[in-house]
Amino acid sequence: MYNYIVKQLVKKSFGMVNERRFDELVNGMALNIRHSFAGDHALGGVRHDQAAVRAWLGRLSRIMPTLHITIERIDVKGLPHNTLAIVRWTATATLTNGEPYLNKGVHFITLKWGKAVNIDVYEDTLAVFNGLEAQFQAGIAEAHAPQIIS
Repeated sequence: MYNYIVKQLVKKSFGMVNERRFDELVNGMALNIRHSFAGDHALGGVRHDQAAVRAWLGRLSRIMPTLHITIERIDVKGLPHNTLAIVRWTATATLTNGEPYLNKGVHFITLKWGKAVNIDVYEDTLAVFNGLEAQFQAGIAEAHAPQIIS
């Protein structure tokens, strides 16, 4: 039953990303959340607080306004005081130049008592880089901005 509840919580969280309900999403995280996104680009880096995660999500929505993440699989391990959810997903978008964007990746989410305390995101960093480059060439300057880190 606990694994089912965590899976529903994770699905709801990804739904909030797709619906751009970032304040609600971030408010459900631990205050000292650690969020890392692989890659040496505008979306890469590590954040250690809610404010930086909120800023990162805002950047994501400005750079990739049509991004939609589809969950492929969720696996849950552990107990309420230390739970690991592994989420496989596919991300799609239409870039500003009209080209499709496709990426597959995985989130490793550690939860304690129902709140995310650590989120590590691994994806095809070349796909991200190419998508960011296309968005930059189409006039989205933030696609080349310095990483949001804290």
